[in-house]
Amino acid sequence: MTPYSLAFYVHAVTTGTVLGLGPDGSPDEVASVLGTDFAENDFGRAMCRDYGLAEFHYHRARARDPWSGHHFSLQVHRLARRDRTLPGEVLRARYGRFAPRLRFEKLERLLRRRGVPLVEIPEYPGNAPYYRTFWQPGSRTAVSFIAVHGEYSTPGALRVGDVYKIQTPVTAQEVELRRAKVR
Repeated sequence: MTPYSLAFYVHAVTTGTVLGLGPDGSPDEVASVLGTDFAENDFGRAMCRDYGLAEFHYHRARARDPWSGHHFSLQVHRLARRDRTLPGEVLRARYGRFAPRLRFEKLERLLRRRGVPLVEIPEYPGNAPYYRTFWQPGSRTAVSFIAVHGEYSTPGALRVGDVYKIQTPVTAQEVELRRAKVR
């Protein structure tokens, strides 16, 4: 993994942005930065634009309303497929080669050195015990990684300790709801 791609992940977790794009950006704003090479799934009031590594999700109240940014995720697990189109042309041009795996321990250590703490939050029941999730309160960003390998529950190309995805925003309210479920 190049130091540049590590810098990409550290910046994304620290700021909750991708190349300056927050989770609330419009489809046009995201396309102006990441380009028009994306797959789109439109479900009427929800839409996802998939740029390879990055997915941006949008919602709207009615079909005639404009799209409003809801969240984005970095689907790090996809890199293990060794698909040459990942992570996407714009990110590859900016950050170089991305390794097929990102070790949580390495990312967490780099963040800690920069004074960016991660706090473990309870996992959703359907994902436990296979995944663990850590949250960065300042950027409202969550990092999920493989905790236990499960034949049908985790990607076979990933190892225990590999990051599965990074997502933002994960609000303090959502974190509290997760905590309340395990009390």
